[in-house]
Amino acid sequence: MSQSELLAQIESLKKQLEKQTLDKPKITFKVSPKGAVSVYGLQRFPVTLYKSQWKIILDNQQALQTFIKDNEQTLKDKDE
Repeated sequence: MSQSELLAQIESLKKQLEKQTLDKPKITFKVSPKGAVSVYGLQRFPVTLYKSQWKIILDNQQALQTFIKDNEQTLKDKDE
């Protein structure tokens, strides 16, 4: 491969990476066979909790955001 071809390929890969970074995962919700709420699109398997458990998490949303902010240095993103 010539240098110009390699540079073109690098630019193409950069654009693909940029697009993937900007794309948010498509989140979908389903009711599980046992009557719980399953969230798809976060990871390989769905996150499934019962309605009361989701309500507890949602009621504590501010505390969770504060916890994440306070522990930013030790927490990792999925792709790290």
